[in-house]
Amino acid sequence: MSRSYDFDEEEPYVVIEKQSGTLSSFLVGLAIGAGVALLFAPQSGMRTRRGIQRRARKAQRAARQVANDVTDTVVDTFHDARRRVEEHIDTARQAIEVKKEQVHRAMEAGRAAAQQAREELERRIAETKASYQTTESAARPARTMTARRPAAAVAPRVDEETEET
Repeated sequence: MSRSYDFDEEEPYVVIEKQSGTLSSFLVGLAIGAGVALLFAPQSGMRTRRGIQRRARKAQRAARQVANDVTDTVVDTFHDARRRVEEHIDTARQAIEVKKEQVHRAMEAGRAAAQQAREELERRIAETKASYQTTESAARPARTMTARRPAAAVAPRVDEETEET
């Protein structure tokens, strides 16, 4: 069953041939193997069964031990991961508390600065009012004197002249 393939000699290639085995060939091989095993068995059937049972119990114990080891490993890994997650959560909570405190202090400082600025502004307004009232009371006698002058004596303002023209 030689097949001919055309390939470029310098290019690498892979050949995949598909052959299908059947269940019957497997069963034939199984029967032959079992027969050969019985023919070459150095013990009686009862001793062979006991040996098989002993090995089966040993394999069962080993499988249980492996299962227990794997279970313990998984449980330990889970607990370790859980502990690390809880540590990260605690760290995050602490960071949140620190930030919360910082925000609270910043708000208090802002409120204090705003209050201080308000008091300063109110003080300046009060000073300006006082200054204005002082200036106004000093300017009142001068206004009364200009108000007593006759209207013809008052010179028209520049913008009043432009409106008339």
